[in-house]
Amino acid sequence: MNKRISSCTTILVGKKASLDGSTLIARNEDGYNKPNPQKFRVIQPADQPVDYTSAINGLKIKLPTSPLRYTSTPDADDQYGIWAGAGINSANVAMTACETITNNPHILAIDPLTDDGIGEADFVTLVLPYSQSARQAVLRLGQLLETYGTYETNGIAFSDHDEVWYLETIGGHHWAAIRIPDNAFVVAPNRLNIAGFDFASPNTLFSEDLPSLIAQYHLNPDEDQINLRHIFGTATIKDSHYNNPRAYAILKAFGGLDEGDYEDQELPFMMAPTKKLTIEAVKWALSSHFENTPFDPYGTGSKDDRQRYRTIGLNRNEETHILQIRNDVPEAIAGIHWLAFGPNTFNGLVPFYANTNTTPAIYRETQTGFDPNNIYWLNRLTALLGDTDFNRYQGLRDAFEAQALIDCRKIQLKTDAAILANPENSTAQLTVANQALADIYFMNLNQLLGKMVTTGANHMKLRYSLND
Repeated sequence: MNKRISSCTTILVGKKASLDGSTLIARNEDGYNKPNPQKFRVIQPADQPVDYTSAINGLKIKLPTSPLRYTSTPDADDQYGIWAGAGINSANVAMTACETITNNPHILAIDPLTDDGIGEADFVTLVLPYSQSARQAVLRLGQLLETYGTYETNGIAFSDHDEVWYLETIGGHHWAAIRIPDNAFVVAPNRLNIAGFDFASPNTLFSEDLPSLIAQYHLNPDEDQINLRHIFGTATIKDSHYNNPRAYAILKAFGGLDEGDYEDQELPFMMAPTKKLTIEAVKWALSSHFENTPFDPYGTGSKDDRQRYRTIGLNRNEETHILQIRNDVPEAIAGIHWLAFGPNTFNGLVPFYANTNTTPAIYRETQTGFDPNNIYWLNRLTALLGDTDFNRYQGLRDAFEAQALIDCRKIQLKTDAAILANPENSTAQLTVANQALADIYFMNLNQLLGKMVTTGANHMKLRYSLND
């Protein structure tokens, strides 16, 4: 089996917690070891398989015959599977998969993971094209998990116009999902995250025998509550240094959390934000390296402090997406697949319209080898140079990210207005707009790289003070 660990960070925002009334589901897709180039594609119904075969283990699944079109961020190297990552379908249902999580030994002994099941490489392809709502997507994935099992533990998020759902796998064949309240946000690092859970609530879904499994095996350590994190999750030293700091930093920034600390094992799963959240705020959080704390790797803390906690933005960011379903515009332009490739310290989001038949070539045709004419590799190059002297290049980075967003939002506002005035042939108009968005971002990124080279040239170690 060619499995891999995908250590990501997820943020979810209900429609009354966002500034413009959109639902937002967002995630850093983080790799490991070496760069894993990503593509941005549109999968047409004709391209969706009917007979699906997992590249991980050869599992064969018969799929429905009427799939929806959807956006996708697959690996450039598909020899180990599709790994579609995230997308928005033509019914304006969004899905991001997966957040690698943890299960404790109790549940993994009772319901072991199964090598011949499904996993992150498969989930988006198996679920998103067949879902007309976020709730329907939860139920479809739940049924697949119960039928085929899974070989890994994951958290998966779904959204539509009204609802945001988060599902976590439990053991090899069980699962639980919860609807995020409209006025709340969630931070989910690489541990089982769902805490308080009400099996009688209309806002929860779960494998049918989950309550009886808890009772049969005496899994609940609490007398007065059902807390899935206590029952099925972990609270390890690794969690306190690798996972909890990410949650704490964002809960404090967005929710004003005034209790706990970076290592707290009992951080809340969800909170109401102190002010409504924006795309910019979510991107800032997903780029965080704990700035203005002793734990910033680029900061002035001690060596031990700078290496103490795993940051959110880091060299292993492969792509970052914020899937936005807007409620103040027509259906044709409601789905926005915000996308950034590479490490979040030196990249910017682009608001691509999901209702198109293709994506710009500089995002779509990513090669496995280095190519500076491709956005993924150009962002990688910029981040690598920026990492050599972050404090020197930070101001240039900040100016670039702001200007790129300004330029992209201008195109978005113009396009929204054009569609509102003339909704005919909207798909073609949005394809043109997406190309303009890619072009303006590519221009801004090249300008940033040029400024970094110019600024850094006179600070190379190979220099001498005399000019003659």
